[in-house]
Amino acid sequence: MSQFYFLAHKRLDDLIITLKTQGFKVKAPIVDDHAIVYDDIEKAAELPWGYVDEQKPAHYHVKKTNENKAFAWSLPVQSVKPMLFKEKEALWQVKRDDSGKLIFEQALNKQKYAVLGVRPCDLRAIEIQDRVFIENAYQDVRYKARREAMFIIAANCTSCHSNCFCVSLGDSPYADKGFEWAMTEINGGFVIESGSDKGRSLIEQLQLNPATGAQTYEAEQRVKAVYAMQEKSIPPLEKVEKALFANLDHPQWDDVAKRCLSCGSCTQSCPTCFCHTEKEAPDLEGQVSTHLREWDSCFGLDHSYTHGELYREEPKHRYRQWLTHKFSTWREQFRTKGCVGCGRCITWCPVSIDVTDEINILCQEKQNKQEKQEKKA
Repeated sequence: MSQFYFLAHKRLDDLIITLKTQGFKVKAPIVDDHAIVYDDIEKAAELPWGYVDEQKPAHYHVKKTNENKAFAWSLPVQSVKPMLFKEKEALWQVKRDDSGKLIFEQALNKQKYAVLGVRPCDLRAIEIQDRVFIENAYQDVRYKARREAMFIIAANCTSCHSNCFCVSLGDSPYADKGFEWAMTEINGGFVIESGSDKGRSLIEQLQLNPATGAQTYEAEQRVKAVYAMQEKSIPPLEKVEKALFANLDHPQWDDVAKRCLSCGSCTQSCPTCFCHTEKEAPDLEGQVSTHLREWDSCFGLDHSYTHGELYREEPKHRYRQWLTHKFSTWREQFRTKGCVGCGRCITWCPVSIDVTDEINILCQEKQNKQEKQEKKA
């Protein structure tokens, strides 16, 4: 049985100072340009105290309330992904020495991050990306190095926005694994659960007292309340997988193509998408060239360019590729689902395409076909 501890709000600075003395750069959500985003912090006062976020299809808004909580909001604009899988980074560089010989130098970023306030859906997204970059046949040394150096302090959800649908995926507003600490904010502070030896060591360093029964009960009730808050849902994933493959020529793909801009906002905001491209960046003098990797999107035309042909030229084919991979073939490829139900793709789609609506339409069509077959039988 887990032992729970209590960290008062006024001791958050002690936590930040302790992490910094251990060599970590502390990342946490802050309010910047009317949005809740991850950034470097030096003190607890920089956290989004009292701020809440409102998210709907193609809508995002934050506002200040009088609630004395640092984590009253539901989800940052972006996940932890950019800290592990950089939007753009140098993989290696080649240059000529004085004798004209080519010298290759590998670039490795060894920055240690302690990330404060990772929501359970983003924690599960890290686990999914671990499957892609570490546990797959190919290991990405840069991702692995950053992942192993990361200290994760999860924040259980005590609220959600209207685009969340993690519960229908079989997940929950609780952080279940993959963290050093998991904390639940209540009045006056946080109920803390450790999830690793590093987490237990930090509790000892801060000399935290055990949480009272009343504190753990309040924390439990706050998280349990989130189950009833989620409005969006999709059918069980097994049903979704079958429906997507049974409806590859469904007219709904044409319908969504009329609305989709192929802008890639859904893939850029998604915490699990991993498509990328690599390119050379030579200097003007021709003496040094840097090999770069940067994010790409399956919605881009160049992404499907192979041997002189574009094999997903139409928007409906690109959207179908994204949806079927995310909710079907991803499981076969990486032994896990490709979505965590964070709803960012819904929030940041400029034309309000709702992935849960699209899935439910396709699944309903599959159900109608089955009902007709049963009647004939």
